[in-house]
Amino acid sequence: VIIAGAGPGGLVAALALQARGIPVRVFEAVPTLKPLGVGINLLPHAVRILHNLGLQVALERMAVLTAELRYTNKFGQLIWAEPRGLAAGYAYPQYSIHRGRLQMFLYETAKTTLGEQHVQTGWSLADWQEQDKQIVVHLRSATGATQTVSGRCLIAADGIRSTARRKLYPQEGEPLYAGRILWRAVSEGAPFLDHRTMIMAGYPEQKFVCYPIAPQLTAHGRAVINWIAELSVPDWQPPQQDWNRQVSRERFAAAFASWRFDWLDVPALIDAAQQIYEYPLVDRDPLPRWTHGRMTLLGDAAHPMYPIGSNGASQAILDAETLAEQLATQPNVVDALTAYE
Repeated sequence: VIIAGAGPGGLVAALALQARGIPVRVFEAVPTLKPLGVGINLLPHAVRILHNLGLQVALERMAVLTAELRYTNKFGQLIWAEPRGLAAGYAYPQYSIHRGRLQMFLYETAKTTLGEQHVQTGWSLADWQEQDKQIVVHLRSATGATQTVSGRCLIAADGIRSTARRKLYPQEGEPLYAGRILWRAVSEGAPFLDHRTMIMAGYPEQKFVCYPIAPQLTAHGRAVINWIAELSVPDWQPPQQDWNRQVSRERFAAAFASWRFDWLDVPALIDAAQQIYEYPLVDRDPLPRWTHGRMTLLGDAAHPMYPIGSNGASQAILDAETLAEQLATQPNVVDALTAYE
């Protein structure tokens, strides 16, 4: 199986296929992977898959086992609280974790499990053609070099700006903007509440979300905290270079200047950030289908979602398990990809 994209979805698909005895090759467009980005949550249904791949011990060293979700108003007053993960009675935890650390861990695990020669960076998907009972995949490097590989099928896990999706649906256009912007960052700060709580403060037009993502510093009286500031910005125009970029806190911080609660200082958390990333709230409309012969889409390439409710990475991991199971059990590749879809 050829996989284009070494995000969490593509890497978990590779590990799940390898665990079922199916050989895999992974190609990632970025020349050198680095632990970039901000925090994400992995929900129990996705964590089950990671545990079944033997990753539990390592994950629990690098993640926080989230125990509660609290909704408050803009004054920090409690509206509603509910248990999460193990505290809610699930058989598996909810993890709050740095996305970059998770990706690097999955990447190193894939190199060890598949063999380094089967996980190559610096190669982006360019094109593909079916030939007899295989698919021929054309790859391109940033320097213009090319290589061709072949396999029984192609899994395009190449994100919301997917080359494969654009080739299949060339008239689709840009992702759809929902009129709101998220500013996201990771800050070191004082732990809040029980060190295992995610909070959502405010209301749809002005919201602040934060949660700890690393257990190591808690013992030293500090916490690594992921946060998201969200505002309604209906007239935003996308920059040419990217859908997420580093910006100054002056873009949004004034709106949260008075959000100092007894248990959390929001302006101090914003001020402590070293890098702040701007993400427009975008998704795409559903496609008529993901599977085209011996190729299919996975994760954000198939069904990009708003980064709300811990959906994106968790759903990509569910995709990965379903796809691996179908390829391991169906009588042929085309039936497997159709059943996965």
